[in-house]
Amino acid sequence: MSYEVVKEAILSRRSVRKFTDQPVSNEDLHEIIDCARYAPSDTNSQTWFFLIVKNREHIRKIEAMTWDALHAKAREAEERGLAREAKLLTKSFGPYATAFSDAPVLILCLATPYESKFRERIFDPIGLVDDHVWDEEGIKSSCLATQNLMLAAHARGLASCPMTGPVLLAQDQIREYLQIEASQQINMVVALGHPAEMPKAIARKSLDEIMKIVE
Repeated sequence: MSYEVVKEAILSRRSVRKFTDQPVSNEDLHEIIDCARYAPSDTNSQTWFFLIVKNREHIRKIEAMTWDALHAKAREAEERGLAREAKLLTKSFGPYATAFSDAPVLILCLATPYESKFRERIFDPIGLVDDHVWDEEGIKSSCLATQNLMLAAHARGLASCPMTGPVLLAQDQIREYLQIEASQQINMVVALGHPAEMPKAIARKSLDEIMKIVE
């Protein structure tokens, strides 16, 4: 395997928010989810599930739910005397939180309960950690799988954009609308499609800012 090819795929991937009308094939979807499922996970628990929405009306409904929840938060802020912050929430954050309305596909990346023989036989009997820690383990593994998904999509000529805005704002409404099981956590949503734009690379922190070698 060529390091240069892998690095090029990682460095050239972009978060794309504008898509063409070209549909995404089920073959493409099967391929990228196949890559997602080979991500590492804690004790091979594979705590992920991908709910793929191709219905445009459903996608627009999820956008509307997110906007409604965002405006409700803005009204609450205004009532607390935070009019400036409320305006920034809708004008600046809003478009980022809902930049999936014209995507042909919206993938809800779910974290499933962490289950393994280690938890059943060892961790739970001795009370290794609180239950909420296992929820976090599911999220961590789901994130790894989602990164695989986005890189695989990029390699197939598709574009994606991961977003947490709908999760932060309208998780309850989305869960009810799509009948998502209570045991599944909504981790993030990923807009997917054929790119109508290719954003430029954005600045990254220097290596000196993000790493330290202990010898």
